[in-house]
Amino acid sequence: MPPSPPPLPRRDRIAIGSALVGLTLIAWYFLIAMDAGMSPAMMQEMGYGGVRPWSAADFALMFAMWAVMMVGMMVPTAMPVTLIYAAVARKAARQRTPVAPTALFVSGYVAMWTLFSVVATLAQWGLDRAALLSPMLVTTSPELGATILIGAGFYQLTPVKQRCLQHCRAPAHFISERFRPGSVSAFRMGWVHGAYCLGCCWLLMGLLFFGGVMSLVWIGGITFFVLAEKILPFGDGGGRLAGWALVGTGVVLLVRSMI
Repeated sequence: MPPSPPPLPRRDRIAIGSALVGLTLIAWYFLIAMDAGMSPAMMQEMGYGGVRPWSAADFALMFAMWAVMMVGMMVPTAMPVTLIYAAVARKAARQRTPVAPTALFVSGYVAMWTLFSVVATLAQWGLDRAALLSPMLVTTSPELGATILIGAGFYQLTPVKQRCLQHCRAPAHFISERFRPGSVSAFRMGWVHGAYCLGCCWLLMGLLFFGGVMSLVWIGGITFFVLAEKILPFGDGGGRLAGWALVGTGVVLLVRSMI
């Protein structure tokens, strides 16, 4: 069992926590503003829902939406590992070991989810071209919706999911194994932790195509679920239970679509 990280002074915890909360609130402000400004008629007029091919500006807008969404959803779940990194880095600095600021660690984490935003935007573009999304970015195919639920549910039960989740649930272990001094190492640690987090959550993000990419209820619900999986004592077991619930719901919807 790796040693516990040294305690972080209260002042530093408040400063880092406030910065992460502030970043999250800014992202949610833009999400709420975008949701308020996007009616079905406006989205259809802009060309979403298979009305016309996307322009470069359309792709950039959708990518920005996904990137902001990922910041709003995933940065809160990275607070425990960020505070642990800051504590270990502070101890290293006191020992005169060159360390990078905590912001670089967070930047690596955000960079991984920004890369995922590119993939998500491409997936949205493909579904839009296939006329499988409504102007409000909800799947119009019951079969596709059921498949998304079943796929996300089964993934919750896979060894890959559980292995990635364990890294997210044990941030002290992750930092103690991978901590290296220097800016590049700090960014890489954030990037790798983001990769584990992505491996844990990527199919859950696909649920947004079922409930609505711009649905604040679905965005908030998935955010809460991911956070609960990571920090609650029963999070891993609850995640598997939710997986079976998703599979069951998807099967029911699939059967109904065939009747």
